[in-house]
Amino acid sequence: MWTWIARLILRNRIPFLVALGLVTLFMGYQARKIEMSYQYAALLPKEDSTYVEYENFIKTFGNESNLVVFGIQDDQFFKLRNFQEWLNLTASLKKIHGVTAVLSAAQAYDLVKNVDERKFEVKPLFPDNVFYQTELDSLRHRFESLPFYREVLYNSQTHAYLLAITLDNQILASKDRVRLIEEIKQLGTEFEVRTKRQLHYSGMPYIRVTTAEMIKSELNMFILLTLAVTALIIFLFFRSFKVVIYSMLVVGISVVWALGIQSMLGYRITILTGMIPPLLIVIGIPNVVYLLNKYHHEFRIHGNQIKALQRVIRKIGNATFMTNLTTALGFGTFIFTSSRILVEFGVVASINIIGIFVISILLIPIIFSFVGAPAEKHVKHLDSQFSVRIINWLVGVSLNFRKGVFIAVGIIIVVSIWGISKIHTTGYMLDDIQHDDPLYLDLKFFEANFNGLMPLEVVIDTKRPNGILRGNTLKKMDELETRLSAMPEISKPLSLTQVVKFARQAFFNGREQHFKVPSTEERNFILSYVAKGGQAQGDLIRSFIDSTRQSARISFRMKDVGTTHMKELDAQIRSVVDSVFVKDNFDVLITGGSVVSFKGTSYLISNLMTSVLLAVFLIAVFMALMFRSWRMVVISLIPNVLPLMVTAALMGFFNVPIKPSTILVFSIAFGISVDGTIHYLAKYRQELGQTNWSIRAAVVLATKETGVSMVYTATILFFGFGIFSASDFGGTVALGTLVAITLVIALISNLILLPSVLLGLEKLATDRSFSEPLLQIYDEEEDIDPKFLKIARKDEA
Repeated sequence: MWTWIARLILRNRIPFLVALGLVTLFMGYQARKIEMSYQYAALLPKEDSTYVEYENFIKTFGNESNLVVFGIQDDQFFKLRNFQEWLNLTASLKKIHGVTAVLSAAQAYDLVKNVDERKFEVKPLFPDNVFYQTELDSLRHRFESLPFYREVLYNSQTHAYLLAITLDNQILASKDRVRLIEEIKQLGTEFEVRTKRQLHYSGMPYIRVTTAEMIKSELNMFILLTLAVTALIIFLFFRSFKVVIYSMLVVGISVVWALGIQSMLGYRITILTGMIPPLLIVIGIPNVVYLLNKYHHEFRIHGNQIKALQRVIRKIGNATFMTNLTTALGFGTFIFTSSRILVEFGVVASINIIGIFVISILLIPIIFSFVGAPAEKHVKHLDSQFSVRIINWLVGVSLNFRKGVFIAVGIIIVVSIWGISKIHTTGYMLDDIQHDDPLYLDLKFFEANFNGLMPLEVVIDTKRPNGILRGNTLKKMDELETRLSAMPEISKPLSLTQVVKFARQAFFNGREQHFKVPSTEERNFILSYVAKGGQAQGDLIRSFIDSTRQSARISFRMKDVGTTHMKELDAQIRSVVDSVFVKDNFDVLITGGSVVSFKGTSYLISNLMTSVLLAVFLIAVFMALMFRSWRMVVISLIPNVLPLMVTAALMGFFNVPIKPSTILVFSIAFGISVDGTIHYLAKYRQELGQTNWSIRAAVVLATKETGVSMVYTATILFFGFGIFSASDFGGTVALGTLVAITLVIALISNLILLPSVLLGLEKLATDRSFSEPLLQIYDEEEDIDPKFLKIARKDEA
């Protein structure tokens, strides 16, 4: 088959080039339409009960993640000039298109009893302008006598104040959200410059837009960095600017295809799919290295350029396709996780890894069939003394120190198991943000002063219309709120109970000691005042209960405690709920962004563990089909599983947790590292026939020919993945660093342990089925059809 493919490519060079150009132009046009994702991708499948419950909650009570918050810590907040600046800031924020409401100490309301009309009137505590300090002091005293706002809008212990900005949901779902967040942030920045007072910014919309813009800037940065680093390494290896240019052309086209395909599939750029273009550059360059090394090796043997290019396609095309297929399988296992963000990553990555193989196998032979034959200086890298010394040393270790290799591997396995036992799992909302980043520091400000921002919702269903207004129900809700808010991770709630207690305080002329749940006798009388309070009070009540008054929400905010602690906390919360509300009489739902995030991360880690095992299984099956020998499959897996064990151990020893970003390491690294094994075993199998089934000779020859390419590609992969350490996202840093380390260990394992195993298990490694593979590798000396060589130019013959 590969003889036919070689003939097809080299006889139809111009049509293939035109086709590649047209496809690339089309993909470039599609890539212009791609958009950033400003939403947290759903980690849970749509049929999951937690996801369904959360969606039902939103339908009943509305979106609970549409707040941007400002925070300030200032013990002079109520000084006249400072307060006037705060009033000006809030007034400016209200004017922004897309801001629906602003609430802070300056916009606080008071309930005032109107005895004549037997209703409560909602009145602003502070006027739009305050001109005298004495007036402000009096208003401040009244504000601080209202427990409703304590630890919600301010923290009297730390002198921290919060400003909550409610955003239009339709704008948040549109491209205009970036403009909206930028305008809000701009006003905050102007306030800081004008007053010399620091603001802290957070809230789910703000975090999403900010991280999306970070991803966007990193996408461009990493594409340029990977191009620069790989171009430099290619030049150092081949000493040819032409090779560098053509290599960059191959990976450049692959990046355009990747963005175009992602756009055509309707996927937006996320923190994961944003890594695909630079990943393709790093993964694609080894294709070029293997093809060019074989081209130079063949040309040096017989000096015929076209013959060399044909043999490149026939001999390396097969192995390169297999290596790209195994890498695609490693990424493709993410498709089975049922998590949208990972499914999209797996689909786009696996398709484009096969795509870059197609681009490589077409462009490299076609381009080098048009350019001049390689000069001696271009093939001198095959005789690099540094490379020769490394390969000879590796051969010597395999031949002479096998026992020592096996003992060392045994020790490594024992130590690795110890390290793996130390691994722990966790996940945070800002898990991948550097801890010195303002986004992370500002979130910690709100956690320290207001017990966090992660939404936690408790929905009480009384199973009967109007049941939520019963006195007994209100008292149980108040008990639940008191017990949960006593937990240091959970904030004071906003709820119907808090509103009713506020109303009772107002009914008793605003005296603070009356901020309590009304008695049965008081309840009906006070609620009759509330019922006549007009639209403002009605909207406030409706934000906490459903239309039938059967269910009510209790809105907490909580700290980003991580999945490990959240698992314990979730159990504590449910225990408290069960002790307050009897299941026979009430249905209680615990939901909100915090619960969905916790369940989603736990679900994701579990599924990713499965994907790692699936990757190993699929690649093992594929190699069994390739080599027609399960013995060789076992032998080939040994040097590739060992690096994963070492990496997992390093994570345990250095306290790097298993989380969505780091668990990706294993599937990606395994899919890439097995490429070297395939190239090595393909050459080894080929040499067995040429050396009359001499294991020793086959191992030496396989190591010497494939070793150089494997060292080259491992160097490129190491530095290519290593550049991700420049990311602002901790998960990306960990992913790049861990994959780079794993691939270096895999190189050593493939060039020392694999030959040692082949030599040490000689009878197993010469299974006769291994000599009759399903996927044929061609003989080095197979005759070439002389007529086929007529496509060469006269000056190349």
